[in-house]
Amino acid sequence: MTPEISVLDLVPVRAGQTSAQAVASSLALVELADRLGVRRYWFAEHHNMPSVASTSPPVLAAAAAMRTERVRLGSGGVMLPNHSPLIVAEQFAALEALAPGRIDLGIGRAPGSDPVITQLLRRSGTTSDVDRFPEHVNDILALASPTGATVRFVSGEEYRVLATPAAGGLPEVWLLGSSDYSAQLAAAQGLPYVFANHFAGEGLERALQLYRSQFRPSEIAAEPRTFITANVIASPTAEEAEERMLPYARMMARLRGNRPMAPLETVEQAAAAETEDHFAAPLIDALRRRWFVGAGAEVRERLAAFAAQHGVDEVMVSLVAGAYDAEPVDAAPGRVQTLEQLFS
Repeated sequence: MTPEISVLDLVPVRAGQTSAQAVASSLALVELADRLGVRRYWFAEHHNMPSVASTSPPVLAAAAAMRTERVRLGSGGVMLPNHSPLIVAEQFAALEALAPGRIDLGIGRAPGSDPVITQLLRRSGTTSDVDRFPEHVNDILALASPTGATVRFVSGEEYRVLATPAAGGLPEVWLLGSSDYSAQLAAAQGLPYVFANHFAGEGLERALQLYRSQFRPSEIAAEPRTFITANVIASPTAEEAEERMLPYARMMARLRGNRPMAPLETVEQAAAAETEDHFAAPLIDALRRRWFVGAGAEVRERLAAFAAQHGVDEVMVSLVAGAYDAEPVDAAPGRVQTLEQLFS
């Protein structure tokens, strides 16, 4: 298949669904992804959102590793200012031991939540200093390596620190972002890079141009490595795809309109609310123009053209198809259907 398909999963939670049911839906989806030949499957990190159960990428990746055989698994991404670099290095070194050669560590700089939750997450002293983000990325690379890192005290004494006692391999580290800053940092450090196109409104072309033009080869990557992300809904008919788009689009409109958040509506709930509440219409129209929504063949063609336009061989899809009232709460038929349509 050209381009290759990867998946970004936020583990969406819909009305009437428990976190356990949402997680079960995603784990069934990752099993399908493994069978279909998806290149990689990443879990996002978001906090205190009623519609998102993906709070801990390493936990979800570990569960996914036990259910898969070939797909690469990881984070899209770990929001580094929320965590100690040593803890991140240890978690992903453990994942690498669990699924050797299949682990990706995507690292981001954003908090992944609101200011109150950010303060709760960052009660960890200087490790939460956003200005030290480049330093902490380097710390993770060193700590997760087989040789580890060395702490040097004022006295001159050295202390060796290893994320795991006998690493046999490294997770593949990717830098994620939605700004010029992240593109330039990835280029300067010679790291693979992904622009969060599924979330950001503008800036994809500029970010890729900056990354490619400023890239400095490193031991990790000899040349620029990147792919693109996109929100995707593919159904047997364009009409069904449009219906399944509305719940997630309304959630995004509420987020960007700074309105109270709630679990994802069902298709029927979203359609009924839209007839009474038109606040979201302009935002939804803007989102719709950037998303890939339609019948399977049309979406496949558009994704191929999108990848060719930006010179990449991989597209990471965020499967944003909503659910109908009658569909089971422990499954995600719309998301399953989208993935199957992309590989049909």
